[in-house]
Amino acid sequence: MQEFDGVQLGLFSHRLAAVCDEMGAILRRAAFSPNIKDRLDFSCAIFDPHGQLCAQAAHIPVHLGSMAYAMADIVGAVDWRDGDMLVVNDPYMGGTHLPDVTMIMPVFAEGQLQAFVVNRAHHANIGADTPGSMPISSRLQEEGLIIEPSLVLRDGEFQQPLWQQLLDLTEDGSGGDFIAQISANQAGARRLQGLIAHGDFLAQLAALQDYGERLARAAFAELPQGGYYFADEMDDDGQGQQRIRIALHLSIKHQQIHADFTGTAAQVAGNINCPISVAAAAVYYVFRCLLPAYAPNCAGIFRPVSIHAPKGCLVNASWPHAVAAGNVETSTRIVDVVLGALAEAMPERIPAASYGSMNNVAMGAKASAVGPGWSYYETIGGGAGAHAGADGQSGVQCHMTNTLNTPVESLEMHYPLRLRRYQLRQGSGGDGRHAGGDGIVREYELLQPATVTLLTERRLLQPWGLQGGSAGLPGNNLVNGRVMPGKCELQLRSGDILRIETPGGGGWGRSD
Repeated sequence: MQEFDGVQLGLFSHRLAAVCDEMGAILRRAAFSPNIKDRLDFSCAIFDPHGQLCAQAAHIPVHLGSMAYAMADIVGAVDWRDGDMLVVNDPYMGGTHLPDVTMIMPVFAEGQLQAFVVNRAHHANIGADTPGSMPISSRLQEEGLIIEPSLVLRDGEFQQPLWQQLLDLTEDGSGGDFIAQISANQAGARRLQGLIAHGDFLAQLAALQDYGERLARAAFAELPQGGYYFADEMDDDGQGQQRIRIALHLSIKHQQIHADFTGTAAQVAGNINCPISVAAAAVYYVFRCLLPAYAPNCAGIFRPVSIHAPKGCLVNASWPHAVAAGNVETSTRIVDVVLGALAEAMPERIPAASYGSMNNVAMGAKASAVGPGWSYYETIGGGAGAHAGADGQSGVQCHMTNTLNTPVESLEMHYPLRLRRYQLRQGSGGDGRHAGGDGIVREYELLQPATVTLLTERRLLQPWGLQGGSAGLPGNNLVNGRVMPGKCELQLRSGDILRIETPGGGGWGRSD
């Protein structure tokens, strides 16, 4: 294999990342929906011809980690041609949950497949019966249109009837967000072809993967060796089952990491189940945080990490169990569990639990004589866990999500909603030598009747503190001052007030 020095690989890695950044900028600017253009609920990446992650932008960890885990199986099953574009959202075939739609495009140079450009974006309407497509579901089919890996473009031509199915999901029939995804990939492919023309591209990709693996093994060799155990629980599944256990046996040995989820509860009736690719994304995220900032975001850094979860358990669910909240809520708790296990090994490096929920709010109404249909979806931040060096940040998105809020101006312009209150939830962070960050209060007034779905966690069980620090306060969901369950579907009237109080982060260390 051709040898490349660290400077060459560093430049090459940054050039790949720049392509991902440009794809993201195009996707954001071309998109129609606040979910993509304002909240930035999307991710972009590059993969090699075998489906191994080569580069990613600093987008959403749960998107990119799950793609890194599952892409090889997807790309190996297609006879690719120049101009193709594949679409998929099936969580059991490489997706996360149905609203996250992934577009995959091969990149050819001189007739040879060289790479893939990929983006994944969240769509507020994917065809579920409830607005926002985040229902209180018990089967995958209830969550919307299931797209198995399928070509939406073949040789550059749209494929019917799949393209029409996607158009039918959009409120104006234009398919604007889907076209934005296609355009972002096409721009990324052009940029990558320019990069391919200036050097031995495939050899550099292989060298980059090996370099990433060496960096990861060197970093993991510095971790305290041994076996560690931690368990935490989900509040409930929205279908009556509470305190659902996620257990982790973590082994750090000989530069290898093994995460074993034996002892985790069985898959449940509600939609907090998650496919193994989502569980892997959570594990990958934590160990990526332990690597040097200059480590390339490629599959090589994950080679020393192995994962086992019994088939049919909460974090390795089987089709067709519902998964809408597994991607957003259970993935977040898996991060807590991995961090909890690592805290036994190196308490000075690991923070207390953060707010532990993406605090999902979905609402809207179907088109009627009163007005057009609309679908709104948002995740709301909370308090970050404190650590040995500082207090936790307040009012932020943590861990598996990296989205922004929907700005008040955008929310009120696009939807029949008025935001009455948006502030920090003072005193919700746990006490300690370093205090946990405070959560958020976000209060909506409905200007039209709407169906509202809430998928939230840490309403029963508090985000834990570390080293004697106190737990953060749990969250609350209220309608007109009355407390609602953490997971529920509501029929609200014009003038009703929905108030979301998100959890604070755990504190770190005993107060003096």
